[in-house]
Amino acid sequence: MRSVMSDIEIARRAIKKPIPEVARRLDIPEEALEPYGRDKAKLDAAFLRSLEGRKPGRLILVTAINPTKAGEGKTTTTIGLGDALNLLGKKTAIVLREPSLGPCFGQKGGATGGGQAQAVPMDDINLHFTGDFHAVTTAHNLLAAMLDNHIYWGNDLGIDSRRVFWPRVIDMNDRALRTTVVGLGGVANGFPRQTRFDISTASEVMAILCLARDLVDLEKRLARIVVAETSDGKAVTAGDLKAAAAMAVLLKEAMKPNLVQTLENNPVLIHGGPFANIAHGCNSVIATRAALALGDYVVTEAGFGADLGAEKFLDIKCRQAGLQPGLAIVVATVRALKLHGGADEKTLDKEDVGAVGRGLPNLLRHVENLGKYGLPVLVAINRFLSDTPAELTTIEDKCAAAGTSAYLCEHWSKGGEGAVALAKAVVETVDKAQARFKPIYTDDLPLAAKIETIAREIYRAGEVVIADPAKRRLAALEAAGHGRLPVCIAKTQYSFSANPMLRGAPTGHVLPIREVRLSAGAGFVVAMAGEILSMPGLPRAPAAQRIGFTASGEIDGLS
Repeated sequence: MRSVMSDIEIARRAIKKPIPEVARRLDIPEEALEPYGRDKAKLDAAFLRSLEGRKPGRLILVTAINPTKAGEGKTTTTIGLGDALNLLGKKTAIVLREPSLGPCFGQKGGATGGGQAQAVPMDDINLHFTGDFHAVTTAHNLLAAMLDNHIYWGNDLGIDSRRVFWPRVIDMNDRALRTTVVGLGGVANGFPRQTRFDISTASEVMAILCLARDLVDLEKRLARIVVAETSDGKAVTAGDLKAAAAMAVLLKEAMKPNLVQTLENNPVLIHGGPFANIAHGCNSVIATRAALALGDYVVTEAGFGADLGAEKFLDIKCRQAGLQPGLAIVVATVRALKLHGGADEKTLDKEDVGAVGRGLPNLLRHVENLGKYGLPVLVAINRFLSDTPAELTTIEDKCAAAGTSAYLCEHWSKGGEGAVALAKAVVETVDKAQARFKPIYTDDLPLAAKIETIAREIYRAGEVVIADPAKRRLAALEAAGHGRLPVCIAKTQYSFSANPMLRGAPTGHVLPIREVRLSAGAGFVVAMAGEILSMPGLPRAPAAQRIGFTASGEIDGLS
């Protein structure tokens, strides 16, 4: 155990400052805030426009090794590093994604950091927050309703009901909704057809919210969403259905970034929440750009392991938004490396230098991969109390031999003070401006070749096998003019491969692509690899069983 207190108990003891006082640390005036209670607020759209043209701060990306049941602490490290930079007197903004209710009630129980490195109010952030997820869900389902309604009232666009691509979404893990039939019950209820539900984080509307620069760009992107095809293969868009403007109206408030604080009262912008295994896994461009205009240093994170979140941050988000990251940090723990090295999860508290050594290739591969983007890379060892000096030295020595530096971080137990050594290294590295960022592939590469490049260079696959229907879809997308879009590979987060049980640093494996989906509004093509699903299921014992109220009426069970 790392502490006798749970994360939510620590969060309850936080001495929060009024949100206008937190905002002043980034020179945000009180009139630019739209308060949601005393300790959270949205940033006014006019204020966001006033930031355009400012010289950007230095952008630091925090990513991690492939996740395990032992935990890695990527969000915790992002917050701890931001607190540490502020301790050093650096004007620093932290930028995160919003948690999804699905994982909160499924496995995680919460996603706002941990220990002494948290964003607060953690219960509000984890549960509904400012309603952004609900706005995305509603806008997405409005388009679905208008699509079916158009078919019901005569189908002037000639939509082929067998070629409807647009699903419905809900922000919850629910495997029973993966394949559904709608329109049952007779003539009054429309035409029966098979469809599916995705989790809201996988919605193209969520991706659009996170990639759009402003409301004008938002509506244009929404209009480009391809929802279906006619019998002769002509694309039908949200614009054709005259749905984009109403969807944009629903998303108006959700487009504004949310401001909260860390336990040390440092500012955190939290906005958007796509998953990195089934979507592009990054917070919004609007929030990131605002943070870069407001802070000298900006610390952000991308979802899951670096093979997913970091790759998509660099190849999709940075490409579209013109961002220039200055440094990447890979987070690892002794416990997670042991699992990648074949250790039994029941024995992780016992010293096992051999398992740490066998698991290190996973960490070192992520470091090497990020170097291919022209970025300096540091390693953050998120320390647990059970870690031994021999285990920690093994990581430090192997990283040094591989040409990178590993820093022991104790922000979980000490807050920003526990990440000062890492923060000093970050400042020294980014101030040298050594980054020469470039994406891993060029725009003009064919879609299939982009998939193969990621598989070869990042996953170290020996072969990519694209199913015939996916091949035909790729060819059709190329012919329709979508060939210059980046690709977003949806695959398991637990492995470099498409097999979640294949830990460590496998090579020569086969990456099977079974399906291809177009996200024309978001501006990328999704390739579904292996058995990955866009609607997760709940585990045998979901976190929801542990969430409830204490005797005094406080929320309990979030962690």
